[in-house]
Amino acid sequence: MQEEIIFAGFGGQGVMLLGRLVTYAGMMEGANVSWMPSYGPEMRGGTANCQVVVSSKKVSSPLVTEPTSLVALNKPSLDKFAPWVRRGGLIVYNSSLIESLPVWDNVRVLAVPANDIANELGDLRIANMVALGAYLAATKVVAGDTVLDALKKVLPERHHGLIPLNRQALACGEAIGAQ
Repeated sequence: MQEEIIFAGFGGQGVMLLGRLVTYAGMMEGANVSWMPSYGPEMRGGTANCQVVVSSKKVSSPLVTEPTSLVALNKPSLDKFAPWVRRGGLIVYNSSLIESLPVWDNVRVLAVPANDIANELGDLRIANMVALGAYLAATKVVAGDTVLDALKKVLPERHHGLIPLNRQALACGEAIGAQ
């Protein structure tokens, strides 16, 4: 098994957290992993993406040039990285912010209204976790429970009160990804 993922969006959408969570969860499950962040000089509102590899074999390079999956939280990220996704791959996109799509016949596409669901749950900051839940359910690269355990280690302790809300967001996303 080797899953190569690009998580992408604007700074402030929690893209780096998604990458760190999947990487950490992969380590917790005994996989070989790599995580390579990339972001512009602007902290919020600039572009941000990270490349993650989760593999049963040794990871020879952290560079992902032909991902098996893309999780795009905004339109510029989708436009930039969707053409990179390999044939038979998966694109998970935030349909709350991305309305029109090109037609792809060689990849699976999963629309997730991440912002809408996050707003219904009461906190827009968890839109990333909704998208992550859908991605995890569709790929089973790591278990959602392992991601929640990783969240306890990755999040600063002052934010641990948000873990139950993150659990809800993951579950909402998983329901979409499992279809």
